Amino acid sequence: MKLDVIDFNDIDLDSDENEDYRDYDDSNESEDYKDYDDCDDYAIDPEFLATSGESKEDDSDEPEHGEKNQNKKQNKKQDKKPSLAREILSWVLTFLLAIGVALVLKNFIIINAVVPTGSMENTILKHTNLFGNRLAYINSDPKRGDIIIFKFPDNEEKKYVKRVIGLPGEKVSIDEGKVLIDGKELKEDYLKEEWTVATGPYEFEVPEDCYFVMGDNRNNSLDARYWNNTYVHKDKIIAKAVFAYYPFSRIGFLE
Repeated sequence: MKLDVIDFNDIDLDSDENEDYRDYDDSNESEDYKDYDDCDDYAIDPEFLATSGESKEDDSDEPEHGEKNQNKKQNKKQDKKPSLAREILSWVLTFLLAIGVALVLKNFIIINAVVPTGSMENTILKHTNLFGNRLAYINSDPKRGDIIIFKFPDNEEKKYVKRVIGLPGEKVSIDEGKVLIDGKELKEDYLKEEWTVATGPYEFEVPEDCYFVMGDNRNNSLDARYWNNTYVHKDKIIAKAVFAYYPFSRIGFLE
């Protein structure tokens, strides 16, 4: 076999016949080398990059979280102060409201009274605590048999509790322990016992807007029979006694 010997010195690389050689130089193999040259000097694990990135983010967030926690603590302290102040204010307002309601009740609606003597026995025992209704006679007048709380006519600094016997304009007569109203005998089933002290004879003309009063315990009652100023004016009536609340054995409405 005869082999052809090629002299590369005779080859003209610029000629059309040698395009294959130039194409070979621009082949994909050279592109691989170029791609290799453009790449980094070493390979990096993607997981390492992700981990390092997270750690950096965490490190950068640490001061921010610390500031947030401090702000939260400060906000909590600030929230506690107003809440405590509001709670104290609420208690103060409740206390003041309770005092206000109590004062209104005491001065305009009810009266709390203690009967120190036995002048109203057996209806009201000695040392009984009771409530009176201040509004009872705003639109009405006292009736016979009502138990009233009033300013003592001979000393208005004192308060008395007695039963209404005579009404305005009536003639009250007392004779032998019996009461007559305009000549008609008054039935009194509330008396403690047989009336034997200061049984008469007495006669009283009750003025307008005034009332004649006595205690149920006639034998031991300092009432209108003995006063210098005999009658109780309507303006001096404080309340109608309505309810006894102590002693508990005698609790109930008064009649």
